[in-house]
Amino acid sequence: MIKIGRQELRVARWRGMGTARPVLFFNGIGANLETIEPLGELMRHRGDVITFDMPGIGGSPNPRIPYRPSKAAKWAKRILEHLGVDEVDVMGVSWGGGMAQQFARDFPGCAKALVLLSTSAGMLMVPGNFSALSRMVQPKRYTDPDYMMKNFETLYGDKVDASSQGHKSRVTPPTRKGYAYQLMAMAGWTSMHYLPFLKQPTLIMSGDKDNIVPLINARILRSVIPRADLRVVKGGGHLFMVSRAAEVVPVITRFLDDYREEVGTNVAWVA
Repeated sequence: MIKIGRQELRVARWRGMGTARPVLFFNGIGANLETIEPLGELMRHRGDVITFDMPGIGGSPNPRIPYRPSKAAKWAKRILEHLGVDEVDVMGVSWGGGMAQQFARDFPGCAKALVLLSTSAGMLMVPGNFSALSRMVQPKRYTDPDYMMKNFETLYGDKVDASSQGHKSRVTPPTRKGYAYQLMAMAGWTSMHYLPFLKQPTLIMSGDKDNIVPLINARILRSVIPRADLRVVKGGGHLFMVSRAAEVVPVITRFLDDYREEVGTNVAWVA
């Protein structure tokens, strides 16, 4: 636990065996840090993975007051300073993709590369399936495991399998206040006005079966971020990072390791 001002935040650092820059990971709404344990393990050969629970999520105490993405980015920077980390590659999924964009904008000297998964530019997004979105705005999918499994395909576009069962077992329900404040944090927020000015090489990944953040949003990001590359996960839903981790993690690590300075302009498929 690291205290930043009056807010305590639960932090995790998966120690890697490699010497690459650490990855700073921003998780999805309501998701505790244990949910990215498979990612941390799959990327251990490369280097460290750092993440933290947002206030009211996982092991972090409730937020005292509402916050905005700019505040979350500052928390992340203070955590890195506490850990003695000067430079990172930044990755975010879904809600966390917005935080990752904000961090890349606010701290360009620290954020050297950007990976955006299943995310959008915020308020100016093309919305997903109404049924999925109506279920997403309430925390019941985290507080009721049976509800999550029953609605998994509707919510995420992925079928229930061993990966989704494993995901369920790692979930800790968020507090109502923590979840509500995460929703509030994104109200009216958009990155669209500054995306054309991002300097970082950027990898965008989206599933073509995503019911929450449709693929068109990734194409929009690709069109406005100057040094961006898009990879479409064929058959992937909103949680392809969980359901297809063995396929997509090598794509991410290749980008971070080999294509940091030269980012292509094409759209490629991850079969």
